[in-house]
Amino acid sequence: MTDPRPDRPVMDAAPGVTDALAAGAAVAGLRARAQELDTMLARLDEDEASLRADRADGTADDEHDPEGSTLSGEWQRVDALRRAVLAERADVIAALERVETGTYGVCVRCGQPIPPARLEARPFATMCVSCAAASD
Repeated sequence: MTDPRPDRPVMDAAPGVTDALAAGAAVAGLRARAQELDTMLARLDEDEASLRADRADGTADDEHDPEGSTLSGEWQRVDALRRAVLAERADVIAALERVETGTYGVCVRCGQPIPPARLEARPFATMCVSCAAASD
């Protein structure tokens, strides 16, 4: 296959991504995002530990404190954030696995390449725009 842009390299692996530089940037971005998510999880672990300590304090009457949120409310917030971060992290890890197997950038539904603009906006996308729209 000849690239109409001879000044840009064609990528041999991951047939859905035709630009090696874009693929390298995608992998770097995915790895950076995984690190950010790990940092968020560590912070959420700290928040959860703090909430556990506050809950263990028998003098904490958070349900009747008009100035602040309740421990239960904070607990729910931390839990929701944790679930969202874990879900995104799973998506990022799956995308990195697709890079390793050479299927990154290929729609899992139709087998066509996922447009580079979609991968730039959503690096862990598994479907092309058409298939993603049809699945909603």
